[in-house]
Amino acid sequence: MRNAVSFSLIAALAALAMSAAAAQESVESWAPLKDPFPSTGGGGIMIHDYDPVVAGGKCTTTFRAIEPNGTVYRNAIVFDAVETQGGVLCTNGKWRSLDNDATGTTPFRVFIKGGVKRGSGE
Repeated sequence: MRNAVSFSLIAALAALAMSAAAAQESVESWAPLKDPFPSTGGGGIMIHDYDPVVAGGKCTTTFRAIEPNGTVYRNAIVFDAVETQGGVLCTNGKWRSLDNDATGTTPFRVFIKGGVKRGSGE
């Protein structure tokens, strides 16, 4: 009886592990980053000069957010750098304005592998 319970437990754990692996997002299927690309915040704002670099467990870049009327906002962003799928996922982005005290977060993520940078939602 004990062996049957152990086998059932092992089978259940194996099934759980397989379903978790199947549910893992394929970040390599994201489109390569374009310059410019639409802001996740909407409003027609376009993001320019976005080129994250990985160092010290973080991904960082400066960039410009440009409104449809031409107003330019200069910003910097820092992401957590997480190794996954043979590359680095830049996630949990926190941006700040270089011109004033504005700050925020973004759902946008970047995956870097083999020199190619891919963006979520691109």
